[in-house]
Amino acid sequence: MTVAVVGAGNFGTVIANIVASNGFETYLWMRDEDQLADMDAHKENRRYLPGHAIHERVVPTTDISLALAKCDLVFVTVPSASFRDVATLIGQHIQLGTYAVSATKGVEHNSFKLMSEILAEELPPGVIGVLSGPNLAEEIAHGKFAGTVIASPDPQLRLIVQQRLSTSTFRVYSSPDVYGVELGGALKNVYAIICGIATALDVGQNAVSLVITRSLIEMSRFAQAMEGNPYTFLGLAGVGDLVATCTSPHSRNFQLGYQFASGLSLDEAMNKLGKLAEGVNTLKAVYAYKQRIQLYMPLADALYRVLVLGEDLKETIFELMTGEQKDDVDVVGSRLTTEFR
Repeated sequence: MTVAVVGAGNFGTVIANIVASNGFETYLWMRDEDQLADMDAHKENRRYLPGHAIHERVVPTTDISLALAKCDLVFVTVPSASFRDVATLIGQHIQLGTYAVSATKGVEHNSFKLMSEILAEELPPGVIGVLSGPNLAEEIAHGKFAGTVIASPDPQLRLIVQQRLSTSTFRVYSSPDVYGVELGGALKNVYAIICGIATALDVGQNAVSLVITRSLIEMSRFAQAMEGNPYTFLGLAGVGDLVATCTSPHSRNFQLGYQFASGLSLDEAMNKLGKLAEGVNTLKAVYAYKQRIQLYMPLADALYRVLVLGEDLKETIFELMTGEQKDDVDVVGSRLTTEFR
């Protein structure tokens, strides 16, 4: 049994190493020939995960047909902006019956489609899943304890992923709620930027706690508007991922917010980061969608005004803190028995 990981960023490399350490031959696909040459020469991904050796059972390659030829499971970890193009490429080479799992946390900007929906459109008919949770790649690579969620309506896919990814330091939970798990992983990136801003401004732990809690409420409100199950956000793919991403300097989105609040422009902060922060693209998509359905999301609204429209940060914070007082928890309520998407 062979596994393919399409996308050789930090998390893709971590997934490949875990699967290989569990005894499975693993192909790690990337576009860049220079990156491949460097990985072959140094036996590590110095560009995205320096200091961590590539497992001997990992085969780096730029040949997508080779990577997919024998695999029965493929993880797709490329950024959301290039996800559809890569999914189309996968669809041209993947074998019928191969399980496909998205590990990308983002949304397609123009369509607001999640990555699993893109896989369903671009791949031959088959079983699709989503991997999401508090998965900071650097910590997992160091062998620190962590957990993740595999979501799929198919119990066999969930079991296979659990078997291939579980280790003594990495637990894999399961869920049938693909939409909720995937939406939580995408939305939390927006709020991690806000927490990075709050941390840079040294507003204190009370304020950071306020932001995280209200972020969870806002995410749940959005899920409910999308006919998703807000209860999924109480698990690892929701509050778990939110807390990790909003409090860790390893989070790219947190770092983006931190650098922005420290005086850099958005472009300067993104360039300094040197890695893609999915939260910016997700923010633009969420803002457009919530405007269309007139959904109350003051944190996302404020971040958009500051990052994209260039409004004054301190004035925007003042408006947030002096705005209309709301109920603490204002989601779900009478919809406890509603059939969710």
